[in-house]
Amino acid sequence: MILTARAIAFGVLTLVASSTVADNPPNIILCMSDDQGWGDTGYNGHPHLKTPHLDQMAKEGVTFTRFYAAAAMCSPTRASCYTGRNPYRFGVTFAMKGMLEPTEIPITTVLKEHGYTTGHFGKWHLGTLSKTIGDQKRWGTFAEQPERYHCPPWERDVDVCFVTESKVPTWNPLIDPGPINRRPSSANETKQPSPQDQPYGNDYFTGPNQTAKENTHGDDSRVLMDRAIPFIRDAARKQQPFFAAVWFHTPHSPVVGGPEYRRMYREHPEPTQHYYACLTAMDEQLGRLRAELQALGVADNTMLFFCSDNGPARQGSPRHVGSAKDLKGFKLSINEGGIRVPGLLVWPDKVKSARTVHAPCITSDYFPTILDALEIELPADRTYDGTSLLPFVTGQQQIRQKPLGFLNRDGKEAVWMEQRYKLISTAKGDKLYDIIEDPSESTDLANQQADVVKRMQAELSHWKANVMAELKRVP
Repeated sequence: MILTARAIAFGVLTLVASSTVADNPPNIILCMSDDQGWGDTGYNGHPHLKTPHLDQMAKEGVTFTRFYAAAAMCSPTRASCYTGRNPYRFGVTFAMKGMLEPTEIPITTVLKEHGYTTGHFGKWHLGTLSKTIGDQKRWGTFAEQPERYHCPPWERDVDVCFVTESKVPTWNPLIDPGPINRRPSSANETKQPSPQDQPYGNDYFTGPNQTAKENTHGDDSRVLMDRAIPFIRDAARKQQPFFAAVWFHTPHSPVVGGPEYRRMYREHPEPTQHYYACLTAMDEQLGRLRAELQALGVADNTMLFFCSDNGPARQGSPRHVGSAKDLKGFKLSINEGGIRVPGLLVWPDKVKSARTVHAPCITSDYFPTILDALEIELPADRTYDGTSLLPFVTGQQQIRQKPLGFLNRDGKEAVWMEQRYKLISTAKGDKLYDIIEDPSESTDLANQQADVVKRMQAELSHWKANVMAELKRVP
């Protein structure tokens, strides 16, 4: 057993098992889109959107039909990926609210202790990146207390960074695209950068008060992949296992599609062109990533995950035509449309052919899944809300035993979800849905299944009290 370096620095007695690590440990890539709805993929049946590389991942790997973001919005979900814990436990309860507290153990810390090199590319959204540079489109606690919430990835055991605090335009990411109307305009093309263009206001940081501006024109997903691929190449050359988070900004606002991608959807209205275009451009970069892994000879031993951070923004927002398909709700809602997202895994060494997992799975599962793959025990001094997905991935398990808990709107809304039933608790009362038979949440079974409601209410109450007790201890 060893004491983590960060734990020593902050006086936290955290022990991580190091005696048994899997031979030939897998590389790990966590790809995440931003505000992509469950229906916004070809493999989930979108009638127009072209996502051939996501579709190919579904044909070759694991498709999670009930994959959930840990929250109905961005920052909390991202916090769950790094920790395996519900984000309310350490104060990340809304966008730009809270951070990865020093008392948390990020996945990067564990992996670095076991020989990995680590990188993060794209959106960060887990704390401020600078105490001195610009406003970075901040609001909430990030704007009010930038020093208190200073939490850049390079202080959380990330070796290589190319990150923004929050959103950027999906085309020409450092340039302000100007006002985006809710109604279609007469513009036929996306404008090209000129010397007179104004900066958007968010920077790409590579280290303490270090920002990058070169090679930032065009598709933002390509800009990110241009940084992620050299990191992966370097690790492969050194034969060093690597962890890379590639968190795309697409299709979060400002939604701007590149001309060549918009032309692929010329038969659609202008707002739709932009939305579809940026998603197809992102999909292209996923294909580029997979081709690079193959060329480097590391594809088979790489766990490549993909998901979205929450459901689609509500239609009517500028250029947002995202789809949750037949699910109820959008981003910010704890109905299925707000939290169920595309979920994929490709890992040829372990998944030889396509597999579909129908059990509910969640972003909090990433942390325990990775540790399980490395044969590392979870730290014993804290509660983990996730569970390892390996039994589902290998086909050894079909039914999830550990329920999923969600909190929303400062804990005023909550969800307790099992394999079949979903309990939604709000100030207006509790509702029960059979999510297997009724994924659109159209029939409330609370009166018919009173015993189930009573049992699940008790379990939710116990879990919520535990989470909120931890939240109260956050400084």
